[in-house]
Amino acid sequence: MSTTTVSETRAEPITAQTILGLFPDIDTSGDALEGHDEEQIRLMDEVCIVLDENDMPIGTASKKLCHLMTNIEKGLLHRAFSVFLFNDKNELLLQQRATEKITFPDMWTNTCCSHPLGVPTETGSNLPDSIMGVKRAAQRKLDQELGIKKEQVPLEDFRFLTRIHYKAPSNGQWGEHEIDYILFIKANVDVAPNPNEVRDTQYVTAEGLKKLFEDPQLKFTPWFKLICNSMLFEWWQSLDSGLEKYENEQEIRRM
Repeated sequence: MSTTTVSETRAEPITAQTILGLFPDIDTSGDALEGHDEEQIRLMDEVCIVLDENDMPIGTASKKLCHLMTNIEKGLLHRAFSVFLFNDKNELLLQQRATEKITFPDMWTNTCCSHPLGVPTETGSNLPDSIMGVKRAAQRKLDQELGIKKEQVPLEDFRFLTRIHYKAPSNGQWGEHEIDYILFIKANVDVAPNPNEVRDTQYVTAEGLKKLFEDPQLKFTPWFKLICNSMLFEWWQSLDSGLEKYENEQEIRRM
């Protein structure tokens, strides 16, 4: 009988000096994207904000580079946001990700999950500027994915709660490693989903969402499940009264 020895290597710390050596540029026309939807391939060229573990920007890299598990396992980390949009009945808008999505296709998740871009209006090196950057990014992506116009989701109506640092594989090739900014907003909006991004949408109550989790045929994104299993329902209960005690958390939650 043979035995296999597994050696464990520690990821080198990500600094401005080591990032280029650790993550050489990868051509987005390469094999990793073969067979995927053309629009989703194009979006893999978008530039994400690369971070150290304290959420300080240390560089930029393509969306493709940030989502390859080979780089994630080396420690490549980027900034993201998750929007939770509620209507005046305090129902949460969910989306089912499109089949065309390269990462986590067909999975149900919160209203909108994406990345601020490595551009001046969406980047920040301190927490207040970073929060404003992700709010601008949230407006942009709510329109691009769900057809929700920025006039219906003003920047001042977004409420920043906390940041979550997590890592999750999508399949053997792709995954997520993010510091995720959690944004709540209450607004009645007109939804016109982009079919290349969103397969379906629905509003749910807290109890309705718990019942969806019991359905074995439904799949949910890992970050959404993490947030639901930790604080979502407690935050949700405080949506109209007391949410301020959860806002603007300074520490990063490590999951």
